[in-house]
Amino acid sequence: MRPLRAFTIEPCLPPELGALQEIAYNLRWSWHGEAMELFRRLDTLAWEETDHNPVLLLGRIAQDRLQRAAEDEGFLAQVQRVHADLQAYLQTPGWWPKTYGGDGTPQVAYFCAEYGLTDCLPIYAGGLGVLAGDHLKSASELGIPLAAVGLLYQQGYFRQRLNADGWQLEMFPRNDFSTLPVELVRDAEGRPVSVEVTIAGRRCHIHAWLARVGRVRLYLLDTNVPENSPQDRHITAQLYGGDLTNRIGQEIVLGIGGVRMLKALGINPKAYHMNEGHAAFLGLERIRLLMAEQGVSFAEAFEAVVASNVFTTHTPVPAGNDAFDPEMIEKYFAAYRGQLSLQREEFLALGRQDPSNADEPMSMTVLALRLSSGHNGVSRLHGQISRTLWAGVWPGVPTGEVPISQITNGVHTRSWLSQDLADLYVRYLGPRWHEKPSDQTVWQAVEQIPDTELWRTHERRRERLVAFARRRLKIQLTHRGAGAAELGAADEVLDPEALTIGFARRFATYKRANLILADLDRLAKLLNTSGRRVQIIFAGKAHPRDNPGKDLIREIIHTARREAFCRSIVFIEDYDMNVARYLVQGVDVWLNTPLRPMEASGTSGMKVAANGGLNVSILDGWWAEGFNPDVGWAIGSGENYDELEYQNTVESQALYDLLEKEIVPLFYDRGADNIPRGWIRKMKATMTRLAPMFNTNRMLRQYAEMFYAPAVERWDTLWANHMDRAKDLSAWKQRVRDQFVHVRVDRVTDDMNGAAGAVVGRDVCVEAVVNLAHLTPDDVTVELYFGSLDEDGQLNDGQSLRMNQVESLADNRAKYATQMPCAGTGMVGYTVRVMPANPLLTGPLAMGMIRWA
Repeated sequence: MRPLRAFTIEPCLPPELGALQEIAYNLRWSWHGEAMELFRRLDTLAWEETDHNPVLLLGRIAQDRLQRAAEDEGFLAQVQRVHADLQAYLQTPGWWPKTYGGDGTPQVAYFCAEYGLTDCLPIYAGGLGVLAGDHLKSASELGIPLAAVGLLYQQGYFRQRLNADGWQLEMFPRNDFSTLPVELVRDAEGRPVSVEVTIAGRRCHIHAWLARVGRVRLYLLDTNVPENSPQDRHITAQLYGGDLTNRIGQEIVLGIGGVRMLKALGINPKAYHMNEGHAAFLGLERIRLLMAEQGVSFAEAFEAVVASNVFTTHTPVPAGNDAFDPEMIEKYFAAYRGQLSLQREEFLALGRQDPSNADEPMSMTVLALRLSSGHNGVSRLHGQISRTLWAGVWPGVPTGEVPISQITNGVHTRSWLSQDLADLYVRYLGPRWHEKPSDQTVWQAVEQIPDTELWRTHERRRERLVAFARRRLKIQLTHRGAGAAELGAADEVLDPEALTIGFARRFATYKRANLILADLDRLAKLLNTSGRRVQIIFAGKAHPRDNPGKDLIREIIHTARREAFCRSIVFIEDYDMNVARYLVQGVDVWLNTPLRPMEASGTSGMKVAANGGLNVSILDGWWAEGFNPDVGWAIGSGENYDELEYQNTVESQALYDLLEKEIVPLFYDRGADNIPRGWIRKMKATMTRLAPMFNTNRMLRQYAEMFYAPAVERWDTLWANHMDRAKDLSAWKQRVRDQFVHVRVDRVTDDMNGAAGAVVGRDVCVEAVVNLAHLTPDDVTVELYFGSLDEDGQLNDGQSLRMNQVESLADNRAKYATQMPCAGTGMVGYTVRVMPANPLLTGPLAMGMIRWA
């Protein structure tokens, strides 16, 4: 039955507590310990029951309790202190305005399909969303003028429950937006701001909800509005739910609808960052807007948009990237591409590695790569993998030079740090340590923390984790109808003093959660040795359609029920940010066992490191660059295998060896004071070396310096004077494309006079004659490409050296020369290449055109 009228009932706060409302609606409280303590102090039990949601908490608390709080001078003083701190934070300029200037008006737009900001805003599925949330928090701390766009899901990601057999079940509770720390965006007359997109011929209306993340504003789009059809209202129902039809609808709403929403709000960013390919359609919408508003062609608008777009890829396997077949694209974009003045194949070519392949689907990753000038993977190894995976977008370019760089992920340290350790950092690193979390010199002070004090702090956190795991286990058993005896036994599960290993992440088969279960007899002996107890806490969700992932969870549940493991292996259901915090703060060792190189980065181990926990991991993702024997352990040496079963055997045995011979003995090597000094040395090394490197403040500064600031500058250049420079660049590119096919290297010579080799330290002079067709020397750059040869005589990983024009010849030819250094011995080779050159290009390979000798 539909109501006659719907409205929201808001809490009635005493005037003295009015500041609580402002504090609650700015998510800075989620990384500000005293602000969280403020709400916990109001009602500890309700704070937990509401999933740490201050908005819902204030609505639940009885009026007499609020009135007592308003009369509590100590509480009022804390409210005033937290509120004053928030105001000072919002008004104090950060690193960006001090470096680049500006008045705080958003210059960068950040788009992502999910955000993991805090427990009570369940619009994230895993690592991508949590990283995006940490991205916004550090953008706020650095004062980066950024506005973010995402989707507000009615049901979010699923809640996990396991049945009696250990099989995962999914539940989709509804989010009541009126009780979340978000606000419906309204215009000056109080009406919801609304924009439209067309989805398969239907007009879909979109509203936006605002989440304040410190200084950053996040606009979350919502299609569950009365004007829409039931099908369109469902578009933003579930994160990663539904079929491809729903997925393409979500990506149209995010990319196209997001750009239109920012415009409707009067926000005009100069640079746009697509975090994964889900938002790739934003590039098309930006082009369409320029064409409509500035009267420019697709090619001219393309230059300005591409120059100011940034794209981050997170997926190292082709199957993990969204792609839509040509028929589906035509159904959803036939009318839209007409507004871009593109024919069907021209439009599809934007999302194909091989534009001539009519059967190739339209890849959102390829579309994002083609519609951006800044591209990056999320770790050093992932950058290498991405350059290989997407080399087809730049045919003829050596894999090592494919223009995809890398910025290794990080974590927002204060969001994941236990309050115990945060207090310790304040005491020994100084009260302002968190203002420079990427400063190595700040973290050196960790060495000044007394071993005893650090260890007692860590032991308290492990005890807290064990108590939490027991409570959750009891709840899980109650849901399954367990009897009194089984519930009573839950109080004896885990030992608060035992070496505790954590494994928590998405349950995909390549992450190999069961690798440590490969030899159960050996594992039983390892876990149950008297005086050297070891225990493992698992958590994680499998995608609802990933049955092999669900099988892994069931295998762990059945193993944990065996007599040998029932007190030392626990699986915590419904993994979320709250569970993650208990784990990363309380474990001694964090286990990570992916199939290399399928882990793009991973960030959970970084959170553990900031808390002083140690990692044992395959050398994949971030650990391939973070590992050092002083800070943890590596399983294997980064080997690649052809046979999975053999690989699992080798690496599981290597893991057992590490545990038996190194990890467990080091943990239990105690002196008379029962303090593991050797273990603490590793803890301190982990904090001093890894915490300043693997955090999002360092990461955001890299994005700002490598991508955001240059993209803003390029936009200003190409936008100025009615886009004259964009028009010039577009015309120049067309001329180059017409002529480049005729460009060739006619002759290459050197001064070795036919000798079979050269001598170390004596350069080789190389000359090349290039036929420029109807181009000028200013239109191209000529380079010597040289390096060592592989076993097949191929020059696969060379380096380039610019050749200088030394002579103009007849028939529009030119001679170029340079000195090739001979710095080392061995078999080497060289060749010559020609590429387009223009000061407005983002790099010599930006056009993907290269002519080899």
